[in-house]
This record gives sequence, C-alpha cells and structure tokens, in this order.
Amino acid sequence: MNTYLHQLRRRRRKQLATGVRQTGDDRIAVIGLGRFGGSLALELMRRDWDVLGIDTDPRLIQKYSDHLTHAVVADCTDPQALEQLGVPDFTHVVVGIGTDIQASILVASNLLEVEVPNIWAKAISRQHGQILERLGAHHVILPEHEMGERVAHLVTGRMLDFIEFDDDYALVKTVAPESATGIPLGESRVRSHHGITVVGIKRPGQDFTYATAETVIEKGDVIIVTGRTHDVEAFAELT
Repeated sequence: MNTYLHQLRRRRRKQLATGVRQTGDDRIAVIGLGRFGGSLALELMRRDWDVLGIDTDPRLIQKYSDHLTHAVVADCTDPQALEQLGVPDFTHVVVGIGTDIQASILVASNLLEVEVPNIWAKAISRQHGQILERLGAHHVILPEHEMGERVAHLVTGRMLDFIEFDDDYALVKTVAPESATGIPLGESRVRSHHGITVVGIKRPGQDFTYATAETVIEKGDVIIVTGRTHDVEAFAELT
C-alpha cells in the first residue's frame, strides 16, 4: 500500500504542477477481490483498463498483485482509506463484496458520499440489491441469480443463449422454427404474430448477418430474436 500511495502522491503533485486533473476515465477500482471481483478485475485488465484492486485479505492481494495495475490491502468501510487511495478520483468503481452485506452497504455509502459517478455493486440477494438501489448505487448486479435464471432458460427451453434486460425484454439465440422459414421476414409477419423481432441470422458455415425484411430464413438457421421475455420464450418453444 505504501508503494501505491507514494506513486499516487507523485502523480498528484505532477497534476497540480501542470494544472491537469486525471479524470479516471480509463481507470477502475474493484473493491473486493473474491471470485466475482477477481475475475472482473482480470477481464478489465485484458481490455486494457488500469485496475486498482482493493481487499482486506492480504492473501488475495498477493494473488493478484502481479496481474493488476495496483493491488492494495485496505478497509474501504473507512472513508479515510478511500481518500488515501484516491478512489474519489475514479469515475468507475465496482463493489465486489458479497458475503459481508454490512461492509458492502458501508462501502457503497462511502462512495456515494464522495460522489463517484458510476458505482457498480454486487448483491447476493434481492433484498441486498434493493438496499443498494435505495442507497443510490447506479448499477446493482446479482450474478448468482442472473446466471441461475439464464441457465434455467437454456436447460428447460430450446434456446442456445438467453440474455434478459430491464423492463422485461430479452435477447435470445435459437434455431429458427419451421413456421418462420421459406419466405421473407417481411411476409412471415413474425413480429405481428409473435411479438418478436428477428435481428440477426447465422447460416451453417457462415457468419452472423443482420436480418432485414427481405431476409429469407432457411431450415437449420440460427437466429437472434428480441422482444418481451414471455414472447421470445414462447417463440423459442416453436422450434
């Protein structure tokens, strides 16, 4: 931590001397390096972000110290620790703490106090998520619930992939049902009959392409459809 703080102070002195303040647009702090936070931090590094990983467990910091831009042992339930690490200067912060709900809420509250503009917080239950939302966390993630729901759709239905968005909308990858094949999409009227929109199509041995009203779906084609969750579920069951 002392090394990181020294680098931070040196960078701040340089910024003050030049009159430039770093906005943190290409930096992200991940607080909590458990399975979720650690995996996320590594993926962000792979995408060329500068990642500050923070955890109270020295063993986790040692594990990730060679893989992240910076990895620091600190307790972010303490507002002074956040200030010392320069976290208020970041525009993106992820609270990956899951099992300790009290710590998760305290850290999110501290981040809101210093007006971090984009806070992503992991929740381990809907109740936990609701508390974080009421606090003002900008994005609440329920990875276990969302993954369980997604896998349930894949196991019990005929979907190849399923992603649900806000407001009860979903994007589904499925094999085209026979009722939608052989004629242009504009004539098949899948939108008016089923309440869904075909947005992409993949023919065996070819790449995905955008679907248009003139696109003719053939038997065995894989299609991407979007619409209300109930409608896309029902459409996939026609396969």
